[in-house]
Amino acid sequence: MDGKFKIAVLGIGGVGGYIGGKLAGCYFNSTDKEIIFIARGENQQQIKSLGLKLVTDEGEQIVHPPSVKSTPSPQDSFDLVICTVKSYDLQRSIELWKTVFSENTVIIPFLNGVDARDRIKKILPIADVWNGCIYIVSRLISPGTVKVTGSLSKAYFGSDSASKEKLKMIENIFKNAGINAQLSQNIDFEVWRKFFFISPLATITSFLDTPVGGIINHIEKRKLLRNLLEELKIVADAIGITFEDSIIEKTLSRFEALPQETTSSMHDDFKKGKKTELNSLTGYVVSLAEKLNAEVPTYKRMFTELNNKAQK
Repeated sequence: MDGKFKIAVLGIGGVGGYIGGKLAGCYFNSTDKEIIFIARGENQQQIKSLGLKLVTDEGEQIVHPPSVKSTPSPQDSFDLVICTVKSYDLQRSIELWKTVFSENTVIIPFLNGVDARDRIKKILPIADVWNGCIYIVSRLISPGTVKVTGSLSKAYFGSDSASKEKLKMIENIFKNAGINAQLSQNIDFEVWRKFFFISPLATITSFLDTPVGGIINHIEKRKLLRNLLEELKIVADAIGITFEDSIIEKTLSRFEALPQETTSSMHDDFKKGKKTELNSLTGYVVSLAEKLNAEVPTYKRMFTELNNKAQK
């Protein structure tokens, strides 16, 4: 054991590439921290041989993490795991690596959706699973190259059970690396606040096969969007996530402020015939509503039709 604080980034896509790239760049020569990338296939090979290229508005940076792995080794152990895989890969990824996670391993998911922490805890009840969310426009544009659009990236994370010292230490790890990560006293609310925007966005752009401009400026399509927001607020209220009364109007205003051509990554995935995060972003609302005996007819109709489309 070398005594270093070992930080693994699980999933080197758009989000993981950004976080991992910033961490690896900052702590490359660190005597007390080690950054490990967990990647697959051509992406892993490219990063191992040529490094990870991080492209931002400030310029390009190539970082070389000391370790890029695709499968666990018996000697592996991690103090912090930042999980950024797609929601449909979460179970497979955690199952693959669970043998090297211990009760001392902190896992922070930065995934779309609101159920990642609960899903990880089911597989790893002994691990110290926190919660988190991130606002960023970032894509893996080719193996080993991540592009971040815009400069307004912000992450939130937190835990109800971790010590203040540990929470602050990990906040400092992020901030020292130039990652705008904020410790939240009410992280579940922050995760749901993001979900309140991205779930309707992903659902309606995919269902209508239309970018934001074609929805917000069309009376009937805009009404469908409002229906989704109203139904989602009913579900949130039922589980104790209390948004302000103006949340629907504020969210509609956020849609209006987006560039007309804006769409969602789920819509892009549907158009490309790829796997989608439909279950986490749309189906989860439907299943939760059923448990709560809440009515979400718009969500239910869109989920059913999108699910049928995904099966073809």
